[in-house]
Amino acid sequence: MAEEDAIVVIGLGRFGSALALELMASGSEVLGIDDSEEIVQAHNGLLTHVVRADSTKEETLRQLSVPDFSSAVVAIGGDIQANILTASLLLKLGIPNIWAKAVSDPHGEILRQIGVTHVIFPEKDMGKRVAHLVRGVMQDYIEIDENFALVKTNPPQEIIGVPLGKSSVRTIHGVTVTAFHRPGEGWSYTTLDTTLQADDVILIAGDVRKVESFSRLK
Repeated sequence: MAEEDAIVVIGLGRFGSALALELMASGSEVLGIDDSEEIVQAHNGLLTHVVRADSTKEETLRQLSVPDFSSAVVAIGGDIQANILTASLLLKLGIPNIWAKAVSDPHGEILRQIGVTHVIFPEKDMGKRVAHLVRGVMQDYIEIDENFALVKTNPPQEIIGVPLGKSSVRTIHGVTVTAFHRPGEGWSYTTLDTTLQADDVILIAGDVRKVESFSRLK
């Protein structure tokens, strides 16, 4: 494997497996590590390499050339101690880009305290995302930061047929229409001259409460 361009995924449960397979689909090389023989066998042939190993052992990680990788993901979720020990070892081995899954806020705080800069909360983040989708009429919702989100929705009646530059969307609603999708034409960036149609789908960006409120307009 070209370790400098490949990614180590440690823990091939539901989250780790989905992540590793998506990385493979995007063209990355992936070394998958798990302590379950059954899980390793299930991923055989799906990842560049997959091995059964104890990631809490420094010598094991060295034997697998893990220190040569520039990116690693600790996706262990069922064993918090193994998760933290593995993340600590990756930091000790000097891997520059480490992402680690946390199952709770205290767990995430410990990971940050030992030096992990990319702490992931898959269940928590997905729960928040689905909550916004359930409450509104959004087609998709991505929270970029604590108070900023990107939403996929339909344009409200008040801006249909009006050039965006004259609609005063940002002034009135505090959001920005960044792109739109028109059936048969695909996605395009918006300009001040863009005139939206009723069957368009739009991407809007802005404060979480404002984009959610805007998506509810009819």
